[in-house]
Amino acid sequence: MKKLLKKIGTQALHALGLKKRSGFYGLGIAPKLMDILDAKGFVQPTPIQQKSIPIATEGKDMVGIAQTGTGKTIAFSIPMIQRLAQAPGKALVLLPTRELALQVAEVCRDFAPAFNMGVACLIGGEGKEGQLRDLNRKARILIGTPGRVYDHMERGAAKVHDARILVLDEADRMFDMGFAPQINRIIRQLPTQRQTMLFSATIPDEVMKLASQHMKGPVRVEVAKSGTAAQNVVQELYVVRSSSKPMLLMKLLEKYTGTVLVFVETRYDAMKVAGFLSYAGYAVAELHSDRSMGQRKEAMEGFKSGKYRILVATDIAARGIDVTGIELVVNYEMPAEDDAYVHRIGRTGRAGQPGRAVTFAMPEQGGDVRSIETLTGIPMTQVTHPEVPAETLWGYNHAATNRGWNQRASRRPSGGGGGRRRR
Repeated sequence: MKKLLKKIGTQALHALGLKKRSGFYGLGIAPKLMDILDAKGFVQPTPIQQKSIPIATEGKDMVGIAQTGTGKTIAFSIPMIQRLAQAPGKALVLLPTRELALQVAEVCRDFAPAFNMGVACLIGGEGKEGQLRDLNRKARILIGTPGRVYDHMERGAAKVHDARILVLDEADRMFDMGFAPQINRIIRQLPTQRQTMLFSATIPDEVMKLASQHMKGPVRVEVAKSGTAAQNVVQELYVVRSSSKPMLLMKLLEKYTGTVLVFVETRYDAMKVAGFLSYAGYAVAELHSDRSMGQRKEAMEGFKSGKYRILVATDIAARGIDVTGIELVVNYEMPAEDDAYVHRIGRTGRAGQPGRAVTFAMPEQGGDVRSIETLTGIPMTQVTHPEVPAETLWGYNHAATNRGWNQRASRRPSGGGGGRRRR
């Protein structure tokens, strides 16, 4: 009944030539950009957008911390484009992965044409011809991975002497992946008088210290404490032997019938898991560094369209996954770094929707589990499946509830060993 009344109300507003007032009003957004937001159905800004857009529009340096899936891209794209429309110059957006760069470029291309701005997406894995064509057309928004951006700069194709705005998105991962040297080289060629914005779900102190060297009195906008996991994601833990993981995954796929994202550590693991799922008759795709850019695009598009129900991915490749409606995230293998866990489970429960994340831990990984729970501040609910042998987690006194298949029971850690693992 509520949905019907809401629909009738919306139709009545349209019939009268009226529309629901957008929550984006009052944030200082230009009318042209507001029209696009309205046309695309953006009504209520997320907390990171609400807090960041007014600050960024004023041209201040800022650090935005929010969980994955909370709308960070809009939070910096709208102010960036609006400020470029007011004066000459360019904007440079650096990101850790090709997929993430493509998705940010897609968002920018929704808004930039309103001001006749071109967008160039500079990433590896595909030919440079199209990128050079966009650069030669005087694109004012340059988006890409540090390696390819610096390559174009060295060749003289990407000119950044007039870059007025720098955005470092998913900054923690860029530093973790070893991009710090390229980023520093790029920044040295930018004007000192510029606006710098840094966004990520996690910003460790060492990254904050390094980034602050290139920022002037940055305003810290913290929607959630760095490393905080989304509250609307149910987190469950199964303790099993490695040999039991395939059977457990198959049982979970029988229980949850929606789209599923499975995380593994290496490309070999991705191929192995995708292989046995395909053999079992599931529509599955792989996303890892051994796949060509064309194969990665096809996997992403197929996952979004429903061609593939399951996507098996590594951490590096998965940073660009922005798909709504993922029912289940499975950590088939524990992440090598605790921060990666936050980004993994942030792929479900996006934009305020409920989500579920399941982690497979082996008995000897008790310290890893405790380390992750310390970071997120949320204990995982330890559960079991009646048809899969359960194990005891070593080094962490966190007993299984034996209620995992049909019931959920949360139990806070009661002590025991563990601690942060070596990286």
